[in-house]
Amino acid sequence: MTTPTWTNPIVKWIDHRLPVFTFTQHHLVEYPTPKNLNYWWNFGSLAGVVLVIMIATGIFLSMSYTPHVDYAFDSVEYIMRDVNYGWLLRYLHMNGGSMFFIAVYIHVFRGLYYGSYKAPREILWMIGVIILFAMMATAFTGYVLPWGQMSFWAATVITNMFTAVPLVGEAIVNWLWGGYAVGNPTLNRFFSFHYLLPFIIFALVFVHLWALHVHKSNNPIGVDMQGPQDSIPFHPYYTIKDAYGLAVLMVVYLGFVFFAPNFFLEPDNYIEANPLQTPPHIVPEWYLMPFYAILRAFTADFMWIPAKVLGVIAMFASVGILIFLPWLDTSKVRSARFRPIYKQVFWLFFVDCLVLGWVGANPPEGYFILLGQVATAYYFIHFLVVMPVLGIMEKPRPVPDSISAAVTPGGAPGKEDT
Repeated sequence: MTTPTWTNPIVKWIDHRLPVFTFTQHHLVEYPTPKNLNYWWNFGSLAGVVLVIMIATGIFLSMSYTPHVDYAFDSVEYIMRDVNYGWLLRYLHMNGGSMFFIAVYIHVFRGLYYGSYKAPREILWMIGVIILFAMMATAFTGYVLPWGQMSFWAATVITNMFTAVPLVGEAIVNWLWGGYAVGNPTLNRFFSFHYLLPFIIFALVFVHLWALHVHKSNNPIGVDMQGPQDSIPFHPYYTIKDAYGLAVLMVVYLGFVFFAPNFFLEPDNYIEANPLQTPPHIVPEWYLMPFYAILRAFTADFMWIPAKVLGVIAMFASVGILIFLPWLDTSKVRSARFRPIYKQVFWLFFVDCLVLGWVGANPPEGYFILLGQVATAYYFIHFLVVMPVLGIMEKPRPVPDSISAAVTPGGAPGKEDT
C-alpha cells in the first residue's frame, strides 16, 4: 500500500499526529479484497451495523428503564407510552436482536460452507465463536429485563442449569441470583451484564477485524489471492455492494419494526412476572431454541452422570465445538464448491439445525422428545465423525490455481456453482 499524501492542511496536521486518515485509507479504501466475493460476504458488515444500532438504542433505553422488580415492567410500559419515540427505540432494539442473530447465523453458515475456518484463519474463526458466546449471554440477560412472565421464568429455568456444575454449581446460581431465588438482585445483575456485554462484543469485533485484515478475506473458491490480479480495492466496489445489502436489510428490519413489531415476541411477556404462576410452556428467544432443544434432549442418566448435567454440557459444547472445527475438518480443500459430498452433508446439517429450532419451540412431549434426541445426536456426529472421515475419503474436484484462473476459459472448475 502507498502512503497517501494529504493536501488539506488540517487533515495533514491531524494525520501527522494521529494517522486516522491514513489508517482509513489503507483499511477501508485501498484494502485489497478478493475480486470474486458474492453477497453472502455482506452479512459480516451488516451484523456490525446492527450491533451499532443495538448499542445506541440500548443506551437511550437505559435512561428510562428502572432495574427493580417493582418497577421494571411499568418502566417498559412508560418507555412505550410516555417517552418521545420510546416505542420506536424499543422496537428497534427488540427486533434488532433478531436481525443481529440472523446476520450472524448466515455469516457462520457461509463460513462453514466455504471453509473460512481453515488455515491461516483459525484465530479469526475462534474469535468469531467467542463473539457468538457473548451474543447469547447478552441476548439472555436482555430477555429478562422486561420482567414479564416469560422473562422471569426463563431466568429461573436457565440459571438453574448451573446447579449441574459439580462442586461450585450452587454457588454460581446463588451469585447469579444474588440470593436464594430470582429477585431484585438478579434483575440488577442482569441489567449490568446486558449493559456491559455489548461493549465487550464491540471490542471482540475489533480484534476479529484485525485478524481478518492480517490474512485477508476468504472467497467462494477458497483460493488465497496470488497477486494484484486477484484483488480489487475495498472502496468503491464493496462499499457499494455493502450499501445495497444494508438497504435490503433495513427494508426487512424496519418492516418488522413498523408492521409486525411483536412477531418475534412471546405474548406471555406482556404479562407482568408472577412467581406464583408458571406459564404452560417456557421458551427462550427463537434464536436460542436449537440450543434449548439440545439441553432438553437428555432425559435419562448415563452411568453416574445425571441427565441434567449431560444436557448442560451438550448445550455449551454445541457452540464450543465450533472452536475446534479447523482441526476436525481434515480436507485440504476449503470451498464446498469443489466438495460434492460435503456440499450435500452441509445442507443436511443446515436442516438438522432448523429441526432443532422447531423442537425447541415445542413442549418436550410426544414425538418431539425422540426427534430432539436424533437431531442432537446428528449435530455432534456431523462435527466429530462425518467431517473428519469425509475429509479423508472424499475426492474433491479440481481447484483453480488462482481467483483469476477461475474466470478464464478452461480454468473454472465449479463455475456453475453460485
